[in-house]
Amino acid sequence: MKVSILVAVYNAEKFLPKCLDSLVGQTHRDVEIICIDDASTDGSWHILQAYATKDSRVRTLRQAENGGQAKARNRGLEIAQGDYVMMVDSDDWLSSDAIEQACRVAEKHEEADTVLLDVVYHDDLTGRQWPYEYRTTSDSFTGEEAFRLSLDWSIHGLYMVRRKIHLQVPYDDTSRSFSDDNTTRLHYYYSREVRRSYGLYYYRQHEASTTHRIDVSRFNYLAANWQMRQELLRLKADASVLAFYEKSRWLNVVGMYVFYWENRTLFSASERSEIHKILSRYYSTIQFSELPFFLTRKFGYSPCWGSFRLFQWQVCLYAHLRMFYYKLR
Repeated sequence: MKVSILVAVYNAEKFLPKCLDSLVGQTHRDVEIICIDDASTDGSWHILQAYATKDSRVRTLRQAENGGQAKARNRGLEIAQGDYVMMVDSDDWLSSDAIEQACRVAEKHEEADTVLLDVVYHDDLTGRQWPYEYRTTSDSFTGEEAFRLSLDWSIHGLYMVRRKIHLQVPYDDTSRSFSDDNTTRLHYYYSREVRRSYGLYYYRQHEASTTHRIDVSRFNYLAANWQMRQELLRLKADASVLAFYEKSRWLNVVGMYVFYWENRTLFSASERSEIHKILSRYYSTIQFSELPFFLTRKFGYSPCWGSFRLFQWQVCLYAHLRMFYYKLR
């Protein structure tokens, strides 16, 4: 069983050797490691060239201009030849048997179109490591079950998937950040089975990570959510799936407003204005009729009869009371 590994690289010279060493050192030898340099300005390209010279399984591509991880990975996907495809971020790494363990699961279970790896977080500052905690006790799911579980990250999004599914659903490049979530969910949705394996994916936590930055780009998450809604409509997804996703989308709108309120002093006046426009725009797209009745009557989560101004006041008060509560604990 051949596995294609996509590695999008942008100014990753500090972490890249550890990542590549873990890939060329896999106990499952039938792999191709497709590295796409996304117009790096540091020494990343030279590192990639050195590895490609030493190991013929390392294939390198170079983007003329920086277009983001999704576009870079899609270019790699175009030349991938594996039965399964997976991505590894250039600052992360795998245990030596990670792909072997995933392949064992795929070979044993014919309908396993997607195989999850086990994730271990690694704090770059302290060196502390801890496992990702699944919020489910099962090791196997139908595609729709996995899709639903991925909405609140009861299961994560690091896996290998059959190449034919990945070609059907390439990386969503409508947003430079967070749109990977859409791709993950659609891969699950199209899978007959999603199964767990026990090889390890080490997920590095550091300040340069997009998910840790506090800036306006963080709110691109809502644009990615909207794009996912449109894709589900295009696929003619069941009404129950749409309603389930709309609940998740609403919780994200509320959560992003709370995040903004708690960090508002870190944004400039022009950034605050832009954030308000983004939140207002995606608030207006929510299909409130699809939300559970109990949620729309819950303080902090009520749509306030469609009034964004009332919604703002409610969430600000909710966030203020929440902060006060945690200070008293």
